[in-house]
Amino acid sequence: MEENKPSLTSLVSAFGRAYHCQFDSPKIFNDDLAKELITQQEFNDIKRNMVQGAQFFNKDIAEKFKGNADERLKWITQVQLSPTPLARSAYCENVLLNEVKLGVEQYVILGAGLDTFCFRHPELENTVDIFEVDYPSTQATKKERLGKVGLQIPDNLHFVSMDFSKTFSYRQLINEGFDVNKKTFFSLLGVSYYLTKEENSSLIDHLFARVPSGSSIVFDFADEKLFEERGISNRVENMVKMAEASREPMKACFSYEEMERMLERSGLLIYEHLTPATIDNRFFNDRTDYLTAFETIHFIHAVKK
Repeated sequence: MEENKPSLTSLVSAFGRAYHCQFDSPKIFNDDLAKELITQQEFNDIKRNMVQGAQFFNKDIAEKFKGNADERLKWITQVQLSPTPLARSAYCENVLLNEVKLGVEQYVILGAGLDTFCFRHPELENTVDIFEVDYPSTQATKKERLGKVGLQIPDNLHFVSMDFSKTFSYRQLINEGFDVNKKTFFSLLGVSYYLTKEENSSLIDHLFARVPSGSSIVFDFADEKLFEERGISNRVENMVKMAEASREPMKACFSYEEMERMLERSGLLIYEHLTPATIDNRFFNDRTDYLTAFETIHFIHAVKK
């Protein structure tokens, strides 16, 4: 990661949300601020790279839309790039808002990137403290961009610089105002694949070691078919190859039974499990575009006993 620049992952994620907000209908996840946090140059660069890389994703589609860059981009974005990030964000925020009604007072976003939840929900300023955890360079750039677009950081938003995938530190959270006695909600989106099973287990252990009963987490995980399933237009295989090429290889996939046992060891019970079929039915039903739920990807809402 380059100094004073956000991670490529955070930029691509913001691009996907911005594209969806501007061009897709109906909306799965309507992040109308995403486009404010990436520059037009960054948007155009990602767009160009996607269009020029169409052959990698699908040679037939690349040829079919050879003279139509917009349709190429739409296909790549809707088939390969956006389905999981859009659906998991929509699911996570729906669960979170319900948990707030049930007494959650703190929200910890692990790998926050260019997340905009705080600014889209100003009504929570006096009821929920939000802790964004990410690399220092990503956070520094985000603060700079917020200032440029006139978004003032509210009192309930706290930035915690930490590589939590290596070592999770409650001390750093506490230093920013976190209270271990308050009911807390965690989101861990797009992370579990890149950690080993042991690292996933250790992270969950650490996250829930000190928070009270009723605290919970939403995360996504890949099932045991991750490295075998090809998916529509080879998109699962493409996802694994892209991760490998970017030197962030996917390391872990779980059967449901493995996931259940891992969470049980950390004192958590699975409250809700969304399979790919359930995700497709809930978030992608009756669409007329290319968006469909990603094969092998599941969502979990787990609660501390």
